[in-house]
Amino acid sequence: MRDLERYQADYETLPFEAVQAAYRRRHVIETLDRFGGGDVLEVGCGTEALFLHYKAYRSMLVVEPAAQFHARALAAAHGRANVGVLLGGLQQVAPQLAPRHFDRIVMSSLLHEIPDPGALLACARDLCPDHSTLHVYVPNARSFHRLLALEMGLIKDVHEVSATQARMQQSATYDRDTLAALLDASGFDVIESGSFFIKPFTHAQMAELREKGLLPDLMLDGLYGLSRHLPDAGSELYAVARRKP
Repeated sequence: MRDLERYQADYETLPFEAVQAAYRRRHVIETLDRFGGGDVLEVGCGTEALFLHYKAYRSMLVVEPAAQFHARALAAAHGRANVGVLLGGLQQVAPQLAPRHFDRIVMSSLLHEIPDPGALLACARDLCPDHSTLHVYVPNARSFHRLLALEMGLIKDVHEVSATQARMQQSATYDRDTLAALLDASGFDVIESGSFFIKPFTHAQMAELREKGLLPDLMLDGLYGLSRHLPDAGSELYAVARRKP
């Protein structure tokens, strides 16, 4: 059982995560723009709900199990008639949603944090009509900084759960193949996948470089774009999938 109160407190103090989250959100929005908006379900909004940044939707529903993050999203949604916010996990609130369906379902930085991602994906599948797309984001086991740690002898396998992951109660580390296998087993066909944002060092090291002025915004944008040249070494993986017929 995850300790959501501790998770919320730890997340707020995680070094460099606010920067990482901003580039993750940038990629989510770029991908949604390509596939189109419509009725969007965000599963797990964290500190900043997607509707605060992405505007090309018809309606958006946020489902968030952590009380503080839910309260923040609920306050931000005040006065937005086409935005809803529910407290709970997707499996918990699913009975309230039927027979509603969504054009886009976003699970950003979530699957690696829960003990049974297959059950969550099965629940999401029930909310997907044939035309809809599921957008998932997870850390990349084969990211540049993990490969560097492997070559330095700091880890024995890129799939090891790091100290930061253990602190954040994360249970798995995916590579492109294992993420695709999970989606396939859960009834989805992957139609697009890849990695983004080259992160050479750990969160703590990146935060220190940023504080010293050695990692300006221009360089961060360069690291984001660099994944076009190193397509498998980005710090995060994404996959866009559709439910199988």
